Amino acid sequence: MTGAAQPEPLHILREYRNLAPWNLRDLAALVGAVLDASAVTPINAAARAQPSERTIRFYVTKGLVSPPEGRGTAATYSYRHFLQLLWIKLRQMEGGTLAAITKDMQDQTGDVLERRAAQALGVSLPVPDRLPLRSKGAPPRGKSGRALTAWIARDAGRDPESPSSWRRIPVGRGVELHVETAHPLARLGPDETAVAEAVRQAIAKLLPHAGA
Repeated sequence: MTGAAQPEPLHILREYRNLAPWNLRDLAALVGAVLDASAVTPINAAARAQPSERTIRFYVTKGLVSPPEGRGTAATYSYRHFLQLLWIKLRQMEGGTLAAITKDMQDQTGDVLERRAAQALGVSLPVPDRLPLRSKGAPPRGKSGRALTAWIARDAGRDPESPSSWRRIPVGRGVELHVETAHPLARLGPDETAVAEAVRQAIAKLLPHAGA
């Protein structure tokens, strides 16, 4: 018997388009998580660092990444920005300099960037709802939340007898939150302290005259 066919990296990469647009923080976290999950081995030390918000702004000023829609905190980034940033980091991992990458990306169409990025990431690229996003503070906002929706839908059809592991998060006297380790809340962040505080605040709104 043969196993199920492995999805093409290009098809998987296109699933991320459904999560756009992103703000700057979420774009940086998403691209960093994709690079980590794909386990592409860098040969250039500059590529070892995940893209920061400051780095992305620098790329925009240099013309490596297209300007976002809007300005300031209202600025949003599209699937094309996602592909541009992925390709920059992948080229750096191959040893490319920013000057060479800038020349390489001139007049590069989105289709070409998409195909090249998918080929470089390979079969280890996970689908969005299985991507182990890790970011400080609150979890990704905007349409990135669709990853959570996808997890819930997948979990609804899962065999209840299948094994799983859980994290226990103390909230307050008599209250403890149990979160399955595969759940996006455990994978996306925030840390347990922030989760517990959010639950306490929710309980306080439900029971305004009682402490958690």
